[in-house]
Amino acid sequence: MTHALHLTNAQGRDATIGIAPVKAAPPPVLRLPGEAVVFRRYVAAAESGTGAALARRFGPDYAQQLIAGDPEVDMERVGMFIEQTQTVYLDGDGELLYTDPRVMELLINADGTEKERREPVETDANVNAESPVRWTGRKIPLADALRRFAFKRRLKLQHLDGLSYDYLYAMASELESSQSLMLLGTGEKGSGPLIFQANGRPYRGFLEGRTQGKAYRLSLLLSDMELKMPAAAKPVQPAPPSAKAG
Repeated sequence: MTHALHLTNAQGRDATIGIAPVKAAPPPVLRLPGEAVVFRRYVAAAESGTGAALARRFGPDYAQQLIAGDPEVDMERVGMFIEQTQTVYLDGDGELLYTDPRVMELLINADGTEKERREPVETDANVNAESPVRWTGRKIPLADALRRFAFKRRLKLQHLDGLSYDYLYAMASELESSQSLMLLGTGEKGSGPLIFQANGRPYRGFLEGRTQGKAYRLSLLLSDMELKMPAAAKPVQPAPPSAKAG
């Protein structure tokens, strides 16, 4: 992921600034009184103990064999500690693949059905390109943004010198006073998504700013999902009464 952002402000002036992920607060530490807890991984089952292997060995109804003994337990392997792991790929029959699998891109409709299957489209990162990320001028109130978008990541914008400090502080102050987020975009009209690495996920970007004295915090919130209300179901009209013969 790139560590720089080429950005314009409300006056159309552009500058290259630093970006970095926001560190999450450390989670609670699990431990015993006066003693640290060590987590270990171990083998819970071997391939010979899978349902498919047992079905081949005893037939599809092997419940009685499980009651009478422990055929699913490999005493030589179960319980062994795992120090290192390696990713392997299997085909549909569970056999090892010795070449990289072919990657396909699936486009899914809103109802979860498959829309299109195609070769992956190669995309370049565009947040630190010659054409800067645009300050679109479209402000979204904080309350509306929280209801409309699901935010997945937060990046912090950092000044690199005194000039970029003034540049970012002014942005943070304007957004704080309006209690809103500023939509960012790429391309000439600022309507394109933000892509931070080659073939990376496209995001919508929103700037959020706060100040305290001479300090500021300018955050870039990233979203790839807009929350929409489902369409209301049409009421079912009752069938007209059938005519009775006189």
